[in-house]
Amino acid sequence: MPSFELKCINTIRALSADQAETAAAGHPGAPMGCAPIAYLLWSEVMKYSSKDPTWMNRDRFVLSNGHACALQYSMLHLTGYDLSIEDLKHFRSIDSKTPGHPESFQTPGVELTTGPLGQGISNAVGLAIAERHLAAHFNEPDMPIFDHYTYVLCGDGCLQEGISGESGSLAGHLGLGKLIVLYDDNQITIDGDTALSFTEDVLKRYEAYGWHTQTVIDIEETVGSLRKAIETARSVTDKPSIIKIKTIIGYGSPGKQGTKGVHGAPLGEDELRKAKEFYELPPDEMFYIPDDVQKFFKDVAAKGETKRKDWEDMFAQYSHKFPDKASEISRRMARKLPEGLFDKLPTFKAGEDKDIATRKHSHQILGAIAPNMPELIGGSADLTPSNLTDYEDVIDFQKDTPEGRYIRFGVREHAMVAISNGIFAHGGLRPYCATFLNFAGYCAGAIRLSALSKFGVIFVMTHDSIGLGEDGPTHQPVETLEMLRATPNLNVYRPGDGNETSAAYKSALEHIHTPTVIALSRSTVKAIPNSSIEKACKGAYVAQDVDNPSLIIIATGSEVGPSLEAASHLSAEGVPTRVVSMPCQEVFLAQPESYQREVLPGNIPTLAVEASAVHGWHRFSHSSVSISTFGMSGPGEKVMKLYGYSAENIAEKGKKLDHFYKDNPVPSLHNHPDPFIVNVRE
Repeated sequence: MPSFELKCINTIRALSADQAETAAAGHPGAPMGCAPIAYLLWSEVMKYSSKDPTWMNRDRFVLSNGHACALQYSMLHLTGYDLSIEDLKHFRSIDSKTPGHPESFQTPGVELTTGPLGQGISNAVGLAIAERHLAAHFNEPDMPIFDHYTYVLCGDGCLQEGISGESGSLAGHLGLGKLIVLYDDNQITIDGDTALSFTEDVLKRYEAYGWHTQTVIDIEETVGSLRKAIETARSVTDKPSIIKIKTIIGYGSPGKQGTKGVHGAPLGEDELRKAKEFYELPPDEMFYIPDDVQKFFKDVAAKGETKRKDWEDMFAQYSHKFPDKASEISRRMARKLPEGLFDKLPTFKAGEDKDIATRKHSHQILGAIAPNMPELIGGSADLTPSNLTDYEDVIDFQKDTPEGRYIRFGVREHAMVAISNGIFAHGGLRPYCATFLNFAGYCAGAIRLSALSKFGVIFVMTHDSIGLGEDGPTHQPVETLEMLRATPNLNVYRPGDGNETSAAYKSALEHIHTPTVIALSRSTVKAIPNSSIEKACKGAYVAQDVDNPSLIIIATGSEVGPSLEAASHLSAEGVPTRVVSMPCQEVFLAQPESYQREVLPGNIPTLAVEASAVHGWHRFSHSSVSISTFGMSGPGEKVMKLYGYSAENIAEKGKKLDHFYKDNPVPSLHNHPDPFIVNVRE
């Protein structure tokens, strides 16, 4: 007869394997091997509230190896979250609460959307940064309002991904003592044994990063050694901890444990029966939970509610003693913007303000927003002098200055975005981060998860075109904007002057559940005479108009200026031309159709002008001035002229388009059915 502790662990194993078996898909191996870890975390270590999953002082759990989600779903069900046995039975089904990898917006109790390996462990660094920063600002003696740990379960795959090295290095530098990583070292990958490709000493690497390291063995049937290791990790307050735990993948499956065959496929009916016999559980019962196990976890959950109530009592006292701080915490956690935040948003006038690059406009705007938005926190991937993302009197977030709001991410673009996602997920802070636009490719996986997770992170990306000049094609983005625009739930702003840049920030801050890329120029831009924050917040507007236009030019960013000049030439030569500035396609397409048709009627020859790839502009224009090759090293102005972005060339292209459609019917840009676009996840 197994001990009661082992009975609980085996119940978790069987419950996880049942989910994969019922779905005829999934990853039972890691949950079966890691069940002792989950048992200890949820029964003894973590503080949480299943009745209030968003309790702000809960410990955060991140399943970085998201394919093991059946384990997390089992624990959420057992501890009383809004996840029923029926939900477990619908594992991996359409629109279920139990998708094939964790989704933070889909399942109560899931902190982060994980699956692409390495993302979760990097998100966790952001969670730990957020806890430490908020604690530095709001905690008072005997009133630790923010006092929680971040626990991560990760596997060999997470630690092979480069992003985990980036984030791990920064976490060690920052001394994030409340970050504890539990490394499931089962030595199996999809291809087979880790000896095929992963033979380094992981703990020595993390020791070099500045982490506290430990190893635990023999946890298949008892958790005593792991309990002690976690206690030790919690006692080390000046550095993050990683505990390497030697597990057996698929433990209890007599024919598959310890092999790659149990990683990503159900056990099969016969093997599952044999595993349950080994666990001393009814072999023919699916989703079986013994009464005493059910009661045990119910009692465990009740202890969590007691901890939450004790904290709420403390917060009530805190609110009485420090009402302003308590009010600020509540505002931030509700993600409400400060009153009057945009009252001092800079505006710019043609002829009155100096012509500068939009990255410099951005610098001014950040300097206006940051003092009035204390939850704004962020930084750059070692490009602060180029991105211009700092501001006056800002303090760095460092080990000894956790109250600081400027994060020196170092040359770690991918981790920077994933960490920012974690900061947003924590709540109470609004992150922004910066690099060159061309390096969005380095960040793409994390940007995608930001969009999927509905995290309103702000991505400031400068040097947005071939116009950056001398650094050449390795640094000049061509395809990048279209890659970003193709990402669902991601707004991409490419402002053409200061007002449009202010609008980009306003829109980004107002879109709580949609991340925003703000693509900014290195080259100088002229103020657009008809621009305003209000107009640019609609995504597109008429920047220059004429009566009865026979041609429309749409332009973005630094190309608006030469397009306005080209339009003036064209109108003077008998081709009356309207210019539309379109800083954000996504926001424009969210406007009422009547406004869209007012700006772009659809039956007038339309030319799109952008120093970017051609793809995507077919929705708005009949032709384009765009780029189909990589860029070239040279002075920015000369490179732009060489690639056709002079007023003269734009005017010439406009003439040709106008001439072509004098003899040919103009295809309506609105005359196509929308049902080809399927969107079922609003």
